[in-house]
Amino acid sequence: MKRIQLPFSPYFSLVLLLILVACSGMPHVIRDFPVVDMPYQLANQNTDGYQGTPVRWGGTVIEVENETDSSLMQVVYYPLDRNGFPRTSETGEGRFAVQTSDFLDPAILAKNRKVTIIGTLAGGIERMVGNKRIRIPLVTSEAIYLWPEDYGADRAYGYS
Repeated sequence: MKRIQLPFSPYFSLVLLLILVACSGMPHVIRDFPVVDMPYQLANQNTDGYQGTPVRWGGTVIEVENETDSSLMQVVYYPLDRNGFPRTSETGEGRFAVQTSDFLDPAILAKNRKVTIIGTLAGGIERMVGNKRIRIPLVTSEAIYLWPEDYGADRAYGYS
């Protein structure tokens, strides 16, 4: 039997595979945090009952409000795919608020930008939407991941 000589080491293939796996998938800033798979609707129905639950939620930015010592961002909730990317092709389920002691620049976290948040449910907060006052879940942020604007452009073709 004739032995085939590869132009590279078999270890090269293994290293290449590991690099490809490491480059794909969920960004480490939102992956390396223990969370509970908490459905939005369940938390929204009982914001105080799930207080203290660590979550990984995402969606699109509605608005950012900066105060002297904190910032609040409202987000339309969308379920996340396996990479933690908001599946905006589905119907949004409602809004939630994200609170942080960091300054959130509204020019960067602009309306409709996609974000994934890691944090802890801190109950609910009342916000005005038009002339209607609503209560939405409040997440105290541990990390906010702002997705590149062009991320997911090829996802329409079935890549994920």
